[in-house]
Amino acid sequence: MQKMLTGLLAGAFSLAAVTAMAEGDDHVTLQLKWVTQAQFAGYYVAADKGFYEAEELTVDIKPGGPDIAPPQVIAGGGADVIIDWMPSALASREKGVPLVNIAQPFKTSGMMLTCRKETGIKSPADFKDKTLGVWFFGNEYPFLSWMAQLGIKTDGSAGGVTVLKQGFNVDPLLQKQADCVSTMTYNEYWQVIDAGIPADELVVFKYQDQGVATLEDGLYVLEKNLKDPAFVSKMARFVKASMKGWKYAAENPDEAADIVLENDASGAQTEKHQRRMMREISKLTAGSNGTLDPADYERTVNTLLKGGSSPVITKRPEDAWTHMITNKALK
Repeated sequence: MQKMLTGLLAGAFSLAAVTAMAEGDDHVTLQLKWVTQAQFAGYYVAADKGFYEAEELTVDIKPGGPDIAPPQVIAGGGADVIIDWMPSALASREKGVPLVNIAQPFKTSGMMLTCRKETGIKSPADFKDKTLGVWFFGNEYPFLSWMAQLGIKTDGSAGGVTVLKQGFNVDPLLQKQADCVSTMTYNEYWQVIDAGIPADELVVFKYQDQGVATLEDGLYVLEKNLKDPAFVSKMARFVKASMKGWKYAAENPDEAADIVLENDASGAQTEKHQRRMMREISKLTAGSNGTLDPADYERTVNTLLKGGSSPVITKRPEDAWTHMITNKALK
């Protein structure tokens, strides 16, 4: 019984994810957008290497999953700061959850549509009358905006596209249920490759290259909390340490991937996949010191407003981001 209890306690500690602990520290709860993987390596590295502790912070990293919506978590008081994609965050803000972007570690979008070359698709114009796999739960917003800008209907009518609600896998492409599926440069694309379809049999369309990229993996807090100087100080130290973690991860990708694996309580991740993911993630964080580029924000907003009859947001947001935290963090 004692051995079982010890094991349970160890598992609970691991699940608390690399909580950087020190007596008297300020506590921060971070809600991830997805499960423990190299997509979030900077935060796990910052905890593992003592960067949070050096800033007198205790950080609890909560993994996400298919049934966890970060905006709902923070609205319910379950987190101080969340990681979310800007389309989801701005849509949530318009619906009454006043999220504010305080930092933007990801500079570049990793979202793509990956298609089988045998379908004859060579350009976005060839999407017409094809079946495309699309993630929902907020991830569909960039896709719908893109189709609206192309003038392609998404209702399955002639000359439009049939949208297949894609799970968080690439099965529809492998089983030829869809001509293209949603993938990320650092994750699902490699699942297709590993499943036996070589790169020369695929055609990829990066949202970044198509001019419809929206910002991903930003840090968001509730607007009301930014009126509290103590909270602002805590977030500035959190961002400072986190960006130090991202820099270390980019410079030491294999070690960073190993740290992620040590904190994967599910045991589902593999060394090969995480090390490869870490290198792809580093391409997306390159050039960012955590400060949101207003031009990237404007591009995201403009993309979301061009959603045809169903825009992601119906009006231009106000006060949806701030440099208050990063200015303080970078001093």
